[in-house]
Amino acid sequence: MNVDLFDFDLPEDRIALRPASPRDAARLLVVRPDAPEPLEDRGIRDLVSLLQPGDALVLNDTRVIPSRLRGRRYRGADSARIEIMLHKRESEDRWLAFARPAKKLALGERVVFDSDAASNACELGRLQAEVIHKGEGGEVELQFSLTGAYLDEAIARLGELPLPPYIAGKRPTDSADTADYQTNFARNDGAVAAPTAGLHFTPELLAALDARGVSRHFVTLHVGAGTFLPVKADDTDDHRMHAEWGTVSSETAAALNAVKAKGGRIVCVGTTSLRLIESAAVEDGTIRPFSGDTAIFITPGYRFRAVDLLMTNFHLPRSTLFMLVSAFCGLDMMKRVYAHAIAANYRFYSYGDGSLLFRAAPAKA
Repeated sequence: MNVDLFDFDLPEDRIALRPASPRDAARLLVVRPDAPEPLEDRGIRDLVSLLQPGDALVLNDTRVIPSRLRGRRYRGADSARIEIMLHKRESEDRWLAFARPAKKLALGERVVFDSDAASNACELGRLQAEVIHKGEGGEVELQFSLTGAYLDEAIARLGELPLPPYIAGKRPTDSADTADYQTNFARNDGAVAAPTAGLHFTPELLAALDARGVSRHFVTLHVGAGTFLPVKADDTDDHRMHAEWGTVSSETAAALNAVKAKGGRIVCVGTTSLRLIESAAVEDGTIRPFSGDTAIFITPGYRFRAVDLLMTNFHLPRSTLFMLVSAFCGLDMMKRVYAHAIAANYRFYSYGDGSLLFRAAPAKA
């Protein structure tokens, strides 16, 4: 499909730079594509009445790591500043990353990451990496001087929280973001971007959903920095998704299949949870245990196998995520949804408001 079909104009003042406080005070736009009146303005706390006993929430429990590293690259006696954005771990000592600037970064070059990397202090104990591969779009593969938990500790010490560029470009990251940009149920380190639909959940909201009889299940998808990248191709067939690592345990798969067997609905919180569940589902809708990389790219025409509802924030124009929600509810419907959201002053993107999308009925042949 032509990527221009997924474009729209968003006023700059609709981009949320801070989250609602408390988290569950944000707005919620409910979208029922097949209803006579498909749009309904509600709030996040109304999720309790919008879901039914027997429904199942699927939440992504990944935890964001401080994955933006600053340092210097060295070539002989010459050096230059460089910024690295980690996006996918390949092994105990190797990461895929986006480098800026990347054009002058050469294979075999050494990069030193340190708050005082430009000084002549002893290099013992510094975090270093070698460029072992260069890809497209500024992507590089780095082999670090540390491995395993030692590398994790160094990244935590030297790295910065990777706020999305549409926020970081307008204000500096601060101490409030340390808590604001993690879900309340984050527990597995590895993401470089938050599963932002999950940011709306408070302990009180989760307790109310429990009391309603809505079950709660966790999966892990380590969100990569590729989620921030625009689609540069003219046609969706020419776009390459960056792989992300995820896992669906056998216990979670069995529980979700039991929910479906009893007539309950699977409600994915965030596009990350949906992409992982759809990667784990087979043709008849059965969800299998899953562990590995997924690069699933969902565009209109995709037949959803397992997911019934999607709770998600409002996404960037021309993004793979807007393409995904357009596949879920229909492109014309989502254009109507976003036009309404803009006119009604909904707040967009990672710290913005949410939407609850009911899956559109499949088109008849």
